[in-house]
Amino acid sequence: FVQISSWWSPTTAPAPAKEKYDPTNPKMNPLNPQGLKPCCACPETKSARDACFLQNGSEEGKCAELLQKHVECMRGLGFNI
Repeated sequence: FVQISSWWSPTTAPAPAKEKYDPTNPKMNPLNPQGLKPCCACPETKSARDACFLQNGSEEGKCAELLQKHVECMRGLGFNI
């Protein structure tokens, strides 16, 4: 009976679950060797973007260029935004 039941049961251990991508982990993301968190990444473009939004509010197009630069910086560090 042991021989029959082994036909249906796996003989190898199941594969370990794939670890979720973490952009702050330098081992998973070589683009971010310092392991910066999104809140601390790209401080120059972030402050310029924030200042523009404070001055202009959410007026269409006023801060588009600064916003695009910040998005490019974040993506350059491996963040998926």
